[in-house]
Amino acid sequence: MDHGIEPTAVDRRILRIRGQNVMLDADLARIYRIPTFRLNEAVKRNRERFPGDFMFRLTKEEKTALVANHGHLQRLKFSPNLPAAFTEHGAVMLASVLKSPIAVAASIQIVRAFNRMRRMVAAHKELADKLSELEGKVRTHDVQIRALFAAIRGFLESPPEPRRRIGFKSADPGGS
Repeated sequence: MDHGIEPTAVDRRILRIRGQNVMLDADLARIYRIPTFRLNEAVKRNRERFPGDFMFRLTKEEKTALVANHGHLQRLKFSPNLPAAFTEHGAVMLASVLKSPIAVAASIQIVRAFNRMRRMVAAHKELADKLSELEGKVRTHDVQIRALFAAIRGFLESPPEPRRRIGFKSADPGGS
């Protein structure tokens, strides 16, 4: 039973902050179908389960940038609280803290979304590597192609004008 949790809805909520893929507390609360303040209460009661590599608070600047760049976060604009960002492990830990069937189903979707994100990033890296390799080949071929064009142009240039003969030319075609 998936409890109606849309995988693409989860995918769209993964953000890149401080070089990590994370989900914000407000988005996780919506997915887990609880108010954000309840989610944060559960985290406070179980603080030892959320070390720095599982969860961190955004700075004011990070919050402002996210609100400016992500339309679905406009509701955070006037919130006095700084959002919490959860890594994949932190999001899964939330399911064990919340202990509801919806939380378990949501955590499965979240893990799958993070896995899709990893595969996508790996595919992009592989494509970037192949492009770099091709770019290097094109550069060396570029020099060779220019030399080939120069040689072809040399063949296409008009031949030099015939030289005028030096010496006496007789007017008599018979030669006497």
